[in-house]
Amino acid sequence: MNKKLFIVLLINVAILLISGCVKKEMQKPSEPTTTTVPASTPTPFTLGPGDYDSSLQVGDLTRKYLLHVPQNYNKNKAIPLILAFHGGMGNAEIMAEGYNLIPKSDKEGFIVAFPNGVSRFPSGKLATWNAGNCCGYAVERNSDDVSFVKAVLYDIKSKFNIDSNKIYATGMSNGGMMSYRLACEMSDTFAAITSVSGTDNYDECNPKKPISVMHIHGLKDDHVLFYGGCGPACNIESETGFVSVPDTISKWVERNNCDKNPQRVVVNENAYYDLYSKCDGDVQVKLYVVLDGGHSWPGTEKAPNPLEKSTPSQAISATDEIWKFFMEQQ
Repeated sequence: MNKKLFIVLLINVAILLISGCVKKEMQKPSEPTTTTVPASTPTPFTLGPGDYDSSLQVGDLTRKYLLHVPQNYNKNKAIPLILAFHGGMGNAEIMAEGYNLIPKSDKEGFIVAFPNGVSRFPSGKLATWNAGNCCGYAVERNSDDVSFVKAVLYDIKSKFNIDSNKIYATGMSNGGMMSYRLACEMSDTFAAITSVSGTDNYDECNPKKPISVMHIHGLKDDHVLFYGGCGPACNIESETGFVSVPDTISKWVERNNCDKNPQRVVVNENAYYDLYSKCDGDVQVKLYVVLDGGHSWPGTEKAPNPLEKSTPSQAISATDEIWKFFMEQQ
């Protein structure tokens, strides 16, 4: 090969190399796309037994919930989850400490979460739930508590092995009313709900499917009156003429298409229950009447929330009966 031809070939090769580099550079994105996972984000099912304090951003609010995971929790086994809602002007700490749900969790092997309602105060104390016509600040600001509950469930299920067929809600007073709202709006998520001293005050109820409901109420309740209305102990902002216990039960017997003739069982001299069965989807509606009970959670040693001025009845243990009812819905 002569020297002139060799130089021409070298020039052509150089042109091809330069052209390829330019083309590759033009195709390269100006900023690489990356996904960053915060170091604090746990891998699913990596957390173990213990107590957790979590915060979530829901809309324009930072919301909080407490969580107790029993000592016998095994991440390889899906277990039940109970969401427990505090009463009006209470908070998650009161619900966690005062209603015997944590000892029950350790004994029976379920996870229990204690969401906190909305409050005027940064501490989260004196909080309420938007359960429809009640109560307080939550109704005033039209708090989206259903979205908060959905966020809590998503967060818990990303960290712990939860049995999706065994998710339940319970609550005291305004928290029980919130449980009824969840039965109305999230019946496809919750297997059953229970309420203590809080009637169904949600007007826009359209459950997607039948859902089991149990209500526990003291006949001497001076706050949410058994036969309807706001009693002499009412003292939360924006309280309402509460729906009666009989009307609440009648609503859910109708919604679940149950036999309207209940089986009555006398438990003792101070308690009986009416059980409505033959409902669609094999669900149940159960009413526990505590004859010597006021506005309180039966079976506790004392009323945890200062607004619960009644001495709790010892006729039954609400915590035990709630867990029993949930387990009967399998």
